[in-house]
Amino acid sequence: MIAATLLFGIFALRIFSPDQFENESEDAAALVRTVTNGLNAALAVTVNPQQALDAFADGIGAGDAIRYRKADAPPGKPKIRLTTDGVPAWFVSLLRIPNLATAHPITIGRQRAGDILFVPDLTPDLVEKWLGFLAIVLSGSALLVLAAISAYLTTTLALRPLEQLGAGLARMQQGDYDHAIPLLGPPEIRQSCEEANQLARKLKLLAQDNRTMLRKIVSLEDDERRELANELHDELGPLLFAIRANAIALSGSSTDPESPSNQLIEAAEAVQHASRRILEGLSPLYLEELGLEKSIQTLLQNAHTSLPTVTTSAELDPRLDSLDHLLSQTIYRVIQEAVTNVIKHAQATTLSVVAAMRNQAVTIEVSDDGIGFPDNVSLGRGLTGMSDRSRALDGKLDVLREGGRTMVRCWLPVNPQSSPS
Repeated sequence: MIAATLLFGIFALRIFSPDQFENESEDAAALVRTVTNGLNAALAVTVNPQQALDAFADGIGAGDAIRYRKADAPPGKPKIRLTTDGVPAWFVSLLRIPNLATAHPITIGRQRAGDILFVPDLTPDLVEKWLGFLAIVLSGSALLVLAAISAYLTTTLALRPLEQLGAGLARMQQGDYDHAIPLLGPPEIRQSCEEANQLARKLKLLAQDNRTMLRKIVSLEDDERRELANELHDELGPLLFAIRANAIALSGSSTDPESPSNQLIEAAEAVQHASRRILEGLSPLYLEELGLEKSIQTLLQNAHTSLPTVTTSAELDPRLDSLDHLLSQTIYRVIQEAVTNVIKHAQATTLSVVAAMRNQAVTIEVSDDGIGFPDNVSLGRGLTGMSDRSRALDGKLDVLREGGRTMVRCWLPVNPQSSPS
C-alpha cells in the first residue's frame, strides 16, 4: 500500500506539475504583459521616447523576475531560474518543468527598441512540491502503519480466543478434560468456549464410566479365567495322572516304543504339557505364590527354554510385589503377550524386559532386536486386549520401532494406597 501510494503520487506529479508551475507564475506573467503594454503606449505619446525608455530601464535595473534587454543584445528566448539544492535529482527528473520565461518587445514607432524579459524563479515552487510530496508520503505511510498496527492488534485480540478454543479442543481430543477453556472474545466465541467446556465435562464423566466398566470387565474376565483354570486343574489333572499311571502299569517292562501302552504314555504326557500351557495362559497360578518379580523371571526362563537362540535379560523393581492383584495381573499379561509375540514372530536374538516404579506409576518396556513390523500393521488381538486392559487402569500402551529395536511400552498409574512409600 505504501508503494502504491508512492507510485500514485509520482504519477500525479508527472501529469499535473506543468500546469501547477504555470498557474503559480501566471500572476507575475500577467503583470509583465501589463507593464509592457503600458510602456509601449507611453512611448507612443511621449515627446522623447528614447529618454523615457532609458529612464525605465535604469529604474528596472537587473531585477530577478523582470529584466530589460536592449535591442543590440543577442536575441533568443530567456530561460527560467532554477536551483535544485536540497531536492533529490530523481524527484526533479520526475517533474516536467516548463520554460515559463518570456520576452515582450518594446517599440518606438515601428522599430524594436528592446525587450522586457520575464524570468521567473521556480526554485521556491520546486521546494514546495518536494516538501508537499514528503508530507503526503510520510503522513500516508504513518496512517498506513497505524492502520496496520490497529488491524494486527484487532486481529490478534479476535484470534486469541479462537486459538485458545482450538487448543482446548486439541486437549479434549487427547483425553485431557480437566483444563477449562477461558471465556474470552466476542459473545459468539465465548458461547462456543462454554459449550466446549460443557462437552469436556460430559466426556470426562463418560470416560470415567468407561474406565470403570472396563475395570469391571477385566476383573470379571480374570475371575472367570481363574475359575476355569482351577476347574481344569482340579478335574483334568487327576484324570490325566490316572491315565498316565494306568498306561505305565499296562506297559509293564515293555521297551517297544511302538507298543500301544508306550504311545498312550506319550499321548498322556503331551496332553499334560498342553494342559499346563493352557492353564498358564488362563491364569498364572504361581503369580500369587511367587510374586510378580519371580513370575516375570520364570516367564523369561520358560521363553529361553522354548527358544534357546534368544538371550533374555530383565531389570525388575522389587517393589512390584507390593502392587494389588488387578495391577499385577495387568503387568504380567502385558509382558507375557509381548514376550509371546517375540518368541513366535520376531526372529530376535535378544529380549529385554524393564519394569520399574517411578512417580506413582509403573513403566514397562519389552524390546527385541527382531525383524520388527510394517508401518501400516495394526495391533493383533493380544496387544489390542492389553491396550484395553491398560486403559481400564487409566494407562496407555504403545508399540514402536526405535534404534533397530521393536518396543512395547506401557504406562500404568499406581493407586497411592496400594503403592509402597
